[in-house]
Amino acid sequence: MDGKEVLRIVDAIQRDKSIDKEIVFSGIEQAILSAARRHFGDDQELTVDIDRESGEPTVYCNQEQLAQDILGEILGRVAAQTAKQVMIQKIREAERDTVFDEYMEMQYQSVSGTVSRVEGGAVLINLGKIEGILPRGEQIPGESFRVNDRVRAIVLDVRKAGSRVKVILSRTHPDMVRRLFELEIPEVADRIIDVRSLAREAGYRSKVAVSCIDSSIDCVGACVGMRGARIKNIVDELAGERIDIVRWNDSLQVLVPNSLQPAEVEDVILCPMLGRVIVLVRDDQLPLAIGRKGQNVRLASKLVGWDIEVMTQTELDEQLDKTVEAFSSIPGVSEELAESLVSQGFFSYYDLSVIEPDQLAELGGLTAEQCEQIVEVADRESERVEAEEEAMKHAQQKQPAAQAPAAPAPGLSDVAAASESEEATAPVVEENAAETETAESEETASESEPIEEPAVAETQTEETTDSEDVSSSTEEPLQVESETEESTEKQE
Repeated sequence: MDGKEVLRIVDAIQRDKSIDKEIVFSGIEQAILSAARRHFGDDQELTVDIDRESGEPTVYCNQEQLAQDILGEILGRVAAQTAKQVMIQKIREAERDTVFDEYMEMQYQSVSGTVSRVEGGAVLINLGKIEGILPRGEQIPGESFRVNDRVRAIVLDVRKAGSRVKVILSRTHPDMVRRLFELEIPEVADRIIDVRSLAREAGYRSKVAVSCIDSSIDCVGACVGMRGARIKNIVDELAGERIDIVRWNDSLQVLVPNSLQPAEVEDVILCPMLGRVIVLVRDDQLPLAIGRKGQNVRLASKLVGWDIEVMTQTELDEQLDKTVEAFSSIPGVSEELAESLVSQGFFSYYDLSVIEPDQLAELGGLTAEQCEQIVEVADRESERVEAEEEAMKHAQQKQPAAQAPAAPAPGLSDVAAASESEEATAPVVEENAAETETAESEETASESEPIEEPAVAETQTEETTDSEDVSSSTEEPLQVESETEESTEKQE
């Protein structure tokens, strides 16, 4: 085996496949070793070493170096074919590992490619070295793709599948919006403007909280761009998804109202023990703060990282009164402790059941046993309330179904009763048939007597209409005669 030829092959593979030379050398060594085992058998102790500078291979059998002519016999036709297969397998594994490592470094980064084909809702995208898979669940709702369409997505996951690498792409992940901001807004790419938090419901709405290290730059205006040009490009890429840009603030008292825009917030109450924020709004702002199907408050909660509960002042007062009364009924909970619990945001038995005993002891000055008893009672009550709510839901679901068959039941009984009454009255009807016929004849006779006057009126009207028809018919010939006389005079 020529060492220069080995070096040439290693260099070519390293350039074409982007595989490290050491991996290629080890693959050739494994190929020669498999050929030697095929020649000498598995009983012999064989080792193979290739000089990395000269490319000359050296084979040791039982720690004795073999001559070059013996090495040529080892690498015969059959052995060379086996060595070739081993080498190809090693190269494919090395190539797979290289691609896997490359795309693992690109995880949650943006990539673009063209659609090669669509199979069962999943879209296969040609990324250059490999095809990425965009599953239906990772596509924005409502969008469709055709072959040769240009698609931008992020690398969601990379997996090894045998000798191949499977790259899973996504267009619904929140980082998709982040990468588009970096592409379309230079200040975000240069880290002058920082995307602090992001919440997204793909295809519908996203909220992005941004801040700027330079106070002279308006971070929200820079993201929107001149006449909305920058944000328009992002919206177009996301198939018309609405994007709200929020100004970040480290204080929740400021950040929460910003995240609930465009609703106007009156007050923000923090409940640190439960990680909850109570937001008070006016009655006319309540639907706007909650949003369609709760979307606005849900995205704001994700953006802030706290549970946000929106209510009016009247609802809050009613909730406080009910909760204080319910907590006061628990043995060991005084009215003062109930009020302090409510002031910390504990509004239900479930909230009270998850409180830490040491926190409860600090609030009420209770012992550990009393705290455990209160938590146990709250746990039982929460389970009872949950069971009642589930029973009520099942009853509401069954009620329409129960009303549907109940409607024909009275109808069937009514029909049966009517049929029974008809059968019972049938002989009576037959016996009185003659009487009904005479009664009908008398009624018709009585009804025919007062019709004489209208008959006279009808005859009069008929006479008048006849006279009008006659007069109209007599007038038409007179007109014709006058026209003929005028025509004869003109001729004379």
